[in-house]
Amino acid sequence: METSPDGGADVRDPWLPDLLLRTERDALIPLLRRTPEASFELRTACPGWTARQVLAHCGAALVRIVEGRLEEGVFLPAANAADVAERADWPVGRIVDELERGFTEAGPAIAAGDGTLDTVALGEWIHAGDVREALGEPGAYAGDSLALALPLLRVASRRRETPRLIADIDGHTGALVLGNEESGRPPARFSGDAATLIRIYSGRPLVATRYELAGATEGELLIYR
Repeated sequence: METSPDGGADVRDPWLPDLLLRTERDALIPLLRRTPEASFELRTACPGWTARQVLAHCGAALVRIVEGRLEEGVFLPAANAADVAERADWPVGRIVDELERGFTEAGPAIAAGDGTLDTVALGEWIHAGDVREALGEPGAYAGDSLALALPLLRVASRRRETPRLIADIDGHTGALVLGNEESGRPPARFSGDAATLIRIYSGRPLVATRYELAGATEGELLIYR
């Protein structure tokens, strides 16, 4: 049992990450299978990483969860870079195959845990947005999986000790409450579309976005530091 952002009881849904991963698998893998190989060398919003490298990282992280290879420091930058380097000579098809396996098999392993790995699914979904954006595909940081990703953003914002924020998202009924209360500080307010909210919390570029943010800075809201 966790405390929800609005102060009530928030019961963990252990199968939400699995549903997000499988939904994203069904949308992303067919796109990758039909993408020309040269396009995987396009640069993404992740500094220094191409689409191919982002996908290699994603597949490696999920398969580590599947196989229980979660030694100390496993998801830190140095370990992520080592996983990507290990796959530098893999053909693109093998990278996509590993990613598909991870999307399919990691969810039950995450569900069986204590919730620590739940937000890994959110990170995978955000990276899928990085790849979509690099490829010029629609739906980056949005799309059909958004309703599954937002509850995990709420969890991540709470665990990473970001300040309380009330988000009024275009096209969504009711406000999304994120982060944690801070004594003597009123909640920050966001108004804009959901993809921009995801960009702010994940530190993605905000060029050509339109939103209002009051009571907090973008830097305070980062869940990846």
